[in-house]
Amino acid sequence: MLKSRGFYRGINLGGWFSQCDYSKDRLDRFITEPDFAKIAAWGLDHVRIPIDYNILENEDGSYKEDGFRRIEGALELAEKYGLHAIVDLHKTAGFSFDADEREAGFFDNAELQERFCLLWEELAKRFGSAPDRVAFELLNEVTDQQFIDAWNRISHACIRRIRAYAPDTLILVGSYWNNSPEAVKDLAAPYDDKVVYNFHCYSPLEFTHQGATWAVEIDRDARYRFEDIDITAEYFEELFSSAIEKARRHGVDIYCGEYGVIDRVEPEDAVKWFKVIHDVFEKHNIARAAWSYREMDFGLSDSRMDAVRDELIKYL
Repeated sequence: MLKSRGFYRGINLGGWFSQCDYSKDRLDRFITEPDFAKIAAWGLDHVRIPIDYNILENEDGSYKEDGFRRIEGALELAEKYGLHAIVDLHKTAGFSFDADEREAGFFDNAELQERFCLLWEELAKRFGSAPDRVAFELLNEVTDQQFIDAWNRISHACIRRIRAYAPDTLILVGSYWNNSPEAVKDLAAPYDDKVVYNFHCYSPLEFTHQGATWAVEIDRDARYRFEDIDITAEYFEELFSSAIEKARRHGVDIYCGEYGVIDRVEPEDAVKWFKVIHDVFEKHNIARAAWSYREMDFGLSDSRMDAVRDELIKYL
């Protein structure tokens, strides 16, 4: 379904409307029309657009028309260059995958959950009439396993409300442990046949995140070449196996909304990682969007990747 609908090989526009300083210069200039042209020239078919709620909402929950106009403009540029787009709510009032953003309480607070659903209703009213071009991703990277029962309930209730305005739009739903493939098995059965199970993959973390100051799970001072770690197709097959089985059982597609290698890794080694995971994606028809187009510690359009980019884009 995802391949035939044009959401198969994509890239993230991270840091544009999310994880940024929200300055006018950033919002206007970080990604511009030539970037959409370049992405299309790479042979990709879609972009994933992370959006923080405060682009679209004031503190009291009222809407910012300039924020919605920015999203509309991004979708128009995607359409101009033959690209589909996933609108990804990267942060909502009361929850962010990044603890430093100090959003808390969403999973226990009915008012915050209602605000989340109202925002999605508004997005569906404005962008739900183009299911052939635009898909929705409810929320980026639920963190703790303890949230899964609440999340299954909230996501189903939200999808039901979205369907009043966007009956045919694809909706992506991820699980806990920051969209871990191993947590997909605990997602509820899909609300309908237009729901897609979503996971992220930055495994093994000691390779893809080496030197990352925020990666507390690993030794930040350790450095590895590709050959230093057993990164094989069999490794990813095992990692994805329960997600693949869950999707098969429910007759739905799966999508890897983020995957990539930090810019501390040698470009040639990054290409090797992308090739291995690409082969597994292709074997199982797993749609995906690489993280990320520019900067954000993972930029695939950054100059450091110039020497390997022609090879790299074969494996996106």
